[in-house]
Amino acid sequence: MAQYFDRYSDFKIGDNIIKPVPGIVIPEDPNDKYALYKKGNTRLDNVSNEYYNNPYSGWLILLANPQFGGLEFNIPDMTVLRIPFPYSSGLSRYVTQVNNHKTLYGI
Repeated sequence: MAQYFDRYSDFKIGDNIIKPVPGIVIPEDPNDKYALYKKGNTRLDNVSNEYYNNPYSGWLILLANPQFGGLEFNIPDMTVLRIPFPYSSGLSRYVTQVNNHKTLYGI
């Protein structure tokens, strides 16, 4: 079964409210991978599935490439994307950045 990570869990208040999610950027790591994005042929769910064995983590790839504003359709053709790798490391870096944000600004 595909692994799913609820990236909103730290921003939920009760059952019905989600506070705005800050602009978290995934720091680089020497183990990160790189993939060529071909507009019209590449989708981040497929890239996520290829590198992480789940189609649900395209958001993690977008956070590693903040120059595109968090939107897949802003990625130009033939762009090299950084893929946080391995998956567990990418998630760990995300959680660290969220915790740093909470320490500095609260939620």
